[in-house]
Amino acid sequence: MKTRATLIGFTAILMWSFLALMTAASGQMPPFQLSAIAFAIGSLPGLFIFARDPSRLKDLRQPAKVWFVGIGGLFGYHFLYFTALRNAPAVEAGLIAYLWPLLIVVGSALLPGEKLRWYHLAGALAGLAGTFLIVAREGVAFDPRYALGYGAAFLCAFTWAAYSLLSRRFEAVSTDVVTGFCLATSALSLVCHVFLEQTVWPVSALEWLAVAGLGLLPVGAAFYVWDYGVKNGDIQILGASSYAAPLLSTILLIIFGFGELSVRIGLACLLITGGAALAAKDMIFRHSQRT
Repeated sequence: MKTRATLIGFTAILMWSFLALMTAASGQMPPFQLSAIAFAIGSLPGLFIFARDPSRLKDLRQPAKVWFVGIGGLFGYHFLYFTALRNAPAVEAGLIAYLWPLLIVVGSALLPGEKLRWYHLAGALAGLAGTFLIVAREGVAFDPRYALGYGAAFLCAFTWAAYSLLSRRFEAVSTDVVTGFCLATSALSLVCHVFLEQTVWPVSALEWLAVAGLGLLPVGAAFYVWDYGVKNGDIQILGASSYAAPLLSTILLIIFGFGELSVRIGLACLLITGGAALAAKDMIFRHSQRT
């Protein structure tokens, strides 16, 4: 059961690896407008389920703290991420923001029934090193002028880690509630768009398809399976494995002509996959013993 839930949660990481490619293909739509549309699309599967089985609407009746954590996680993460990218160089901001898998692994030690082992931490650090090779391809220079952006990036990482860890504390809450989180995030993103951005619509069928793909996968289904995974699976393995997202994202960009294969990417692949395997060694050995 736990292994199955962990694997389901890992599909979120696979979907997030398409985020950069689909965002690049979506045209010039501003980030909050894109977020508002994508999260609205992401809520459609849940709305379809509610339409077929209205009795499941009761799952939306949750304490205020559940809604605060859910909306704070989804909307807070994206708001802080966009703020970071607008106020600091993308390389440094992205690297800081990708501290969240490490924060999940370390923070998991505070959860009931969880123990932080050396290989969990070592695997997460190896993943962080691999991500550094991918993100900081032209070097990193932290400039005090971008303190606001750096701070937002760190809060972004902390927000997603806190959301993932706190979701584990609400394991009795049905994943159906993620539909409500998506709708609320879409509405708040729309408010930010109205006050902060100029509206830009896609100009081709390919751009509309990319927007729809974002809403259905990395900004849609991914949040449902991640919620299920962190509540029922091995959160330490999921945290360490999350570093696979930037690696897979880079590989996809290379496949579709947006980048080139290099020794740096190969070394990053070894660090990230090796780190994930190290962090997941207990699950791998348990499976091997059963077979």
